[in-house]
Amino acid sequence: MEAIIEAATEANIHQFIQQLPMGYETKVGMKGNLLSGGEKQRIAIARAFLRQPKILLLDEATSAMDVYNEQIVQKVLEQARVKDPNRTTLTIAHHISTIRSCDSICVLHAGHLIESGRHEELMQRQGAYYRIVTSNSSQS
Repeated sequence: MEAIIEAATEANIHQFIQQLPMGYETKVGMKGNLLSGGEKQRIAIARAFLRQPKILLLDEATSAMDVYNEQIVQKVLEQARVKDPNRTTLTIAHHISTIRSCDSICVLHAGHLIESGRHEELMQRQGAYYRIVTSNSSQS
């Protein structure tokens, strides 16, 4: 149980689980239908941390989270990357904040790779990634 609590704490879901009527034993409905999207995502991330996979696939893993929880989980994912440098993490995201610190960013368009590199490199090139970042920041 200690490892489960540690993984839940890392994914910022432990306190929420503790507040449930039966804590970790609470039934949350079929496919977690009694949970919000962000709660489901944080539980999924905790499960991934618990399994300690060599390859971690995160497909819009923080898309349903509020900004506060997204920032916490992003920090945790960064710490996990440093903690286990042998793990490969493939992150699929539309939020720039989710991918900004990745080792390599690939920009796809119509199923084709059109650009790749680190955030700083892609910003200097002023290509597709740069246009996405600057258009997103001007809309904020």
